[in-house]
Amino acid sequence: MSGKGQPVKSPKVDPMAEKGSTRAIGVGRVLIAVYAVLALGATARSLFQIATKFDDAPVAYLLSGLAGLVYILATVALLNRGRAWYLVAWVTISFELLGVLVIGLLSVIDPVLFPADTVWSYFGRGYLFIPLLLPIFGILWLVRTRPAVEAAR
Repeated sequence: MSGKGQPVKSPKVDPMAEKGSTRAIGVGRVLIAVYAVLALGATARSLFQIATKFDDAPVAYLLSGLAGLVYILATVALLNRGRAWYLVAWVTISFELLGVLVIGLLSVIDPVLFPADTVWSYFGRGYLFIPLLLPIFGILWLVRTRPAVEAAR
């Protein structure tokens, strides 16, 4: 109780307020797990395609490899602590969203550009549209878990 007979309100605890707090809490764990699975799937598939069928569609397979690397880096960034990793997560997830929108649109407008599907072709249709939805949820999670601003000195 405060001196005036009213209960003292406890401050709301921000899970990201502690220096170096992780974003792998609650729903963030599911998000990170989905990123990890997509990173593994996209990277493995692209490596196989590059090793066995590269001449059929080099641009498509290289784009899938790039997508896999972006998913790996996004997963690592979401798992790690600190402002630098938070920034890396923003950059990778924003790049991912831009990639799936641009490649998705191009593959709809001119399917000849990509004779084989990439991870991002047709907005991630080959991956149940997860490549389209995942960066949206990733950005929402980053907004929700942004690191606390340090107090002015």
